[in-house]
Amino acid sequence: MPYRDYESLSLAESAIICVDVQQGFDRERWGERNNPDAERHIAELLAAWREAGHPVIHVRHDSTEPDSPLRPGRSGNEFKPAGEPEPGEPVVGKRVNSAFIGTELEALLRERGVRRPVFVGFTTDHCVSTSVRMAENLGFEPYVVSDATATFDRELGGTRYAAEQNHRLALAQLSDEFATVVETATLLAALAERKA
Repeated sequence: MPYRDYESLSLAESAIICVDVQQGFDRERWGERNNPDAERHIAELLAAWREAGHPVIHVRHDSTEPDSPLRPGRSGNEFKPAGEPEPGEPVVGKRVNSAFIGTELEALLRERGVRRPVFVGFTTDHCVSTSVRMAENLGFEPYVVSDATATFDRELGGTRYAAEQNHRLALAQLSDEFATVVETATLLAALAERKA
């Protein structure tokens, strides 16, 4: 169950890390997706973080796979409207699942004094999960926002696993050991409390 006690959350030294909020994830090739409200929650969080003056960093997957819709030069590589960077917000391009491998993300966080990266985006069980795990291993205190992330159906050995099941299991595996799992409303309430 996501963390709900906003009064105990610390958003000092936080930044939103917006992972792979790209148009390519709208393609049918990915199959069924859970959480159709993810983009709305991402937009709400970005607006709140910007208003509070906290850092916002965007991660874009620049696939090297020939047929990937996320490959640079294709429309799928572009950001969705909900995750469109504003002027001055860094964009980190990555080629693997982790947003930290071969990128300047760690340096950007350290330069800005960020201890608590708040992860949103796609997909819960791939790039979000990999990036969150590595953030914790690097000494950060990550949050992952359960309703501002989403994933797709997966298949193994002829068995199909529903997107919502994959999503919840990925969050359960991250919870406590790698990250604090929270909901958008909880973070927005915590942010409002800081301003009051």
